[in-house]
Amino acid sequence: MSSTDDREADHVTRAGDPTPAPAPSRDVDLGVAATPRVRNEGRQVREGARALVFKPSRLTIVVALVAVVGGLPLLFSVPYFWLALVVPAGIAVWVLRTRTTVDPDSLTVRTVTGSRTVQWDDVRGLRLGKRSSVSAVLADDAELTLAAVKVRDLPALSLASAGRVADPTGG
Repeated sequence: MSSTDDREADHVTRAGDPTPAPAPSRDVDLGVAATPRVRNEGRQVREGARALVFKPSRLTIVVALVAVVGGLPLLFSVPYFWLALVVPAGIAVWVLRTRTTVDPDSLTVRTVTGSRTVQWDDVRGLRLGKRSSVSAVLADDAELTLAAVKVRDLPALSLASAGRVADPTGG
């Protein structure tokens, strides 16, 4: 250990010290579930929170805008290229509209074309799909894809649903 390394200095006891140095205390809030996300690092959900909203990353809109700016020179040189600008506009609408809202009573999935609310009593379970997507299996064996919910979000989903969905991590 170097003399400039202070991280371990608090944990080391010297031979002449009568009492050992106290261990570092870590405050742990047992009513908090953390969901690591690229768009919102360390989002925390507290017990008793009314609803939790899962949304696609807003950074996708920036990517669509960069595509529009990059395509502007072609807009004036290629006939009917303006039709290609519909794709970034559609992406922006999808990002702004799509979401899944979870509360202790219900589950609401909103897509570009509509919205559907399902009570937790009508949900038999969750199905984990390809690319870490999550779908709710309903009582009539229909599947409802939970937009913007990934497998890594299941602990937060469990907490927001007031325990109606089991936490797969056992936390």
